[in-house]
Parts: sequence; structure tokens; C-alpha cells
Amino acid sequence: MAITKTITIDGIDVPFKASATVPRLYRAKFRKDIFKDFAALKNSVDESDEQDSGLNIESLEVFEQISWVMAKHADPEGVPDSPDDWLEQFNVFSIYQILPQLFELWGMNLETQAESKKSLAQLTAR
Repeated sequence: MAITKTITIDGIDVPFKASATVPRLYRAKFRKDIFKDFAALKNSVDESDEQDSGLNIESLEVFEQISWVMAKHADPEGVPDSPDDWLEQFNVFSIYQILPQLFELWGMNLETQAESKKSLAQLTAR
């Protein structure tokens, strides 16, 4: 079951979607593991602060890639085919305002998947 959330970025309402398809889309586009990248990004954000702007370039790139994949998944026709083209529509915005909302969306998706597995196990139990 997919979960969607609209996040306002630079005055634009942007739909994002999290589902079991997101890791596959991310892997197909960027040849990386979204679970590892999300964990590394979370650690990087936890170790920095907004005033210091202490995120490294790799963390910013991962944020942009994950954001784009989740936005593209929510609106395949409306979101450009490259993260660069998608980011062009925004002025500068704070990753610290957007990222917690994406973490929340991703976390809700993982909880939903865990509940589904429990339900399936209960249905197939003898």
C-alpha cells in the first residue's frame, strides 16, 4: 500500500509517494541502495545543524535523488525525467525543513509494510 504526502517547497505543493516500488526505482536510476543511503543521510543530518550547514555534498546529492524518486513516483507525468530538471523549478530551500517530512513518510511506509507482513502471516498460518 502506497502512502502519499504533499510537502510545500518554495511555495509549490509537491506530492511525494512512498511504497515498495521506491527502492526498485531508486536502484534502477542511481544504482544504489536506498536503505543504506537513507541511513547514511539520517546520520549525516543528526550530526549537523541547520545554522552550520554541515552536510557534505554526498548527503545533499542523496537527498536530491531520494526526493526526486519519491516525487516522480507520486506524479510520473508531471515530474521531469531528471533530478536536475526537477530541481530547476525551486529556488534555494532548506533541506532541514523538507527532509524530516520525507523521513516521516518513509517511516510510515515501512510501518505499513511490516503490518502487511504480519497480516499475511496470520492469514497463512495453520
